[in-house]
Amino acid sequence: MRASVIRRSAVAASAVSFALLLTACGGGEKAGDGDKGAAKDATSAAPAAPAAKVLTAAELEKAVLAQGDVKGHKVQPAGADEVGKPGSVTVDKAECLPLAEASSGVALGKSTADVTRKVMEEPKAGAEKPSFEGMTEKQIEEALASTMAVTVTIDKLASYEAKGAADALASLRAAATACAGGFTLTQDGEKTKIVKVTEAKVSGGDEAGAWVLAADMEDGDTMAVKVAAVRQGSTLATFTAVNIGAAVGGKDFPLPTAVIDAQVAKVAKQG
Repeated sequence: MRASVIRRSAVAASAVSFALLLTACGGGEKAGDGDKGAAKDATSAAPAAPAAKVLTAAELEKAVLAQGDVKGHKVQPAGADEVGKPGSVTVDKAECLPLAEASSGVALGKSTADVTRKVMEEPKAGAEKPSFEGMTEKQIEEALASTMAVTVTIDKLASYEAKGAADALASLRAAATACAGGFTLTQDGEKTKIVKVTEAKVSGGDEAGAWVLAADMEDGDTMAVKVAAVRQGSTLATFTAVNIGAAVGGKDFPLPTAVIDAQVAKVAKQG
């Protein structure tokens, strides 16, 4: 039986850090000290951000999603080991660093404050944790594809002074374009290869962008990691979403628009 199937299920309920998730799924490979990438300077693809209120750490705490804000989802603080830390992510191509950091839950650019939540889609009614005993590999994959078909999203809010939020989003756009053919990221010593980056559609706020990263797993499989970013004034909300059931079943899954829309609306009320 393919070991990655079991490892995928083990991290489904708590997987959030991009590199941590991919390692648990069998796609990570131990690496030595990689060269630290530096974000390539990028010209903003959007008009200069208008003067807007810079939310304090306390205001970000009020603006971030809380339990009950998104129907059918559980919202809780992300653990320290569930998101990347500043400086913990390196890349083989410097221009890809913003995308690698966003996918790992690291605030982009020079933010003045940030806050993170883990938002997990609640399992469908009647779904039970499967027992693998006596199951064939095919039965296990089918069970996981069904019971683990929930999307887990890392929701990060970061506030910036001046044009910081617009510049951060511009750097993310530039990285996605420059790294469409793939790159390799290393987080906390674990290496993950991204084979391609494609653009997705998302809307909201003053400007927004979204991308799908195809992460190389074992046995020739890939796993989709979806990254979205929405700027509302001087606040940038970034979202990283994975769905274990979809990965095991070889299916696609939609961007967590309910989560994105609820978060952007809540930030707008604070600004």
